[in-house]
Amino acid sequence: MMTERREEGSGKLFGTNGIRGIPNELLTFGFCSRIGAAIGTFARSQTIAVARDTRLSGDFIGSAVTAGVLSTGKDVVDLGTIPTPALQLYCRNTHRFGIVITASHNPPQFNGIKCIDSDGTELRSTDESAIEDLYHRSDFLKSHWSSVGKITRDDGQVGRYIENIKSLVDTERIRSRHYRVVIDTGNGAAFRSSPELLTELGCRVVSLNSNPDGLFTSRNAEPRPENLSELMLVMKSGGFDLGVAHDGDADRAVFIDESGKFVEGENTLALIIKYMASEGDRIVTPVSSSDVIEEICRGKSLRLIKTKVGAPIVARTMMEEKASLGGEENGGVIIGDNQYCRDGGMTLAKVLDIMAMTEKPLSALIGELPRYILLKKSMETEGRPWSELKKKLLSAFPDNRRDETDGLKIFFEDGWSLIRPSGTESVVRVYVNSKNEKAALILQSMVLNALKP
Repeated sequence: MMTERREEGSGKLFGTNGIRGIPNELLTFGFCSRIGAAIGTFARSQTIAVARDTRLSGDFIGSAVTAGVLSTGKDVVDLGTIPTPALQLYCRNTHRFGIVITASHNPPQFNGIKCIDSDGTELRSTDESAIEDLYHRSDFLKSHWSSVGKITRDDGQVGRYIENIKSLVDTERIRSRHYRVVIDTGNGAAFRSSPELLTELGCRVVSLNSNPDGLFTSRNAEPRPENLSELMLVMKSGGFDLGVAHDGDADRAVFIDESGKFVEGENTLALIIKYMASEGDRIVTPVSSSDVIEEICRGKSLRLIKTKVGAPIVARTMMEEKASLGGEENGGVIIGDNQYCRDGGMTLAKVLDIMAMTEKPLSALIGELPRYILLKKSMETEGRPWSELKKKLLSAFPDNRRDETDGLKIFFEDGWSLIRPSGTESVVRVYVNSKNEKAALILQSMVLNALKP
């Protein structure tokens, strides 16, 4: 993770998911208050909504950013600790700009500042650049002492968020099944919202790691199989229908089936597309997504649009294309009828709705999908620039068909590999996709060997 101190006069501040760093290192009080002033100057709404996840530094970072916003004469409505998609829903419904203090799945020592536009979507990169420019030039609105902004508190957004989700599923059908669900919120922002949502959907709920301690003491905030052993163990007891886990800010949901098996994120997206999309619908997903999505779309006569990696890019493309569904392979699903952002609570409700509609357990639903293997690995760049790494790959596989939408995607007889530089760390991400596990492992080894110094 890059946490270097940026120069005051120049440089890029926003990465692929806002500004991230360690409080009192990169995220100093001075930095946060000045970026707050830049955001307040840029924002077109008079009132700006601020929310946070459960990290210990959330009050510190949020207060510093808020002070900067208030200095510009803009008001702040503090929504407290809520999931990021709950803030995005508030912004969409009130047409107000938003700021969320979160580092999502990163370790607890990190925090971040992410901007939400007044339509509820993550801010465009061009707008982030405009905020950076204001920051570097110290070109801030400075209100008279008598007209500085004021803070109000709104503690009702979790309830409104839950009601919005319930309005988009068949609640009575779900309630009639009396599902037994284990929810692992990972000490994160969904500690209240997801257990309450499940209760209102008539589920019998067992909550794991729902203490919002801000340190992620129970498990790593990234909901990968190696971090969900407790949840999978509980599911293997045989007493439950569904297990679900969120990341730190709850814009993603991953699932464990009734036998305790982890469901890969691309299969969750494929399942939702299979049962929710209608012929002719547009679907948006990054070039990193498994071909299971492509096969499902082809079978249902759907138009598949592929983008660069990143939820904001997928969401913006969905808006432009009027797409019904989209998402990434990491459990981030975007449902157009809901809002153009990843939403872990909405994803959870939709999976329950599909289970109730089909009267099938999750294992059977996933078992009916085409089977693909998607391997993911990160490799340290050791200071080598992407241009050098790309040159090595082109030299190693000169005759292979390729796609350069994002990084370099190389096609082989038995599958493909996508290699792209990380936007937040000094690593390259290596994805490999194949219908055959042995072939996938061979392709992964070939690509990693080609990248070695």
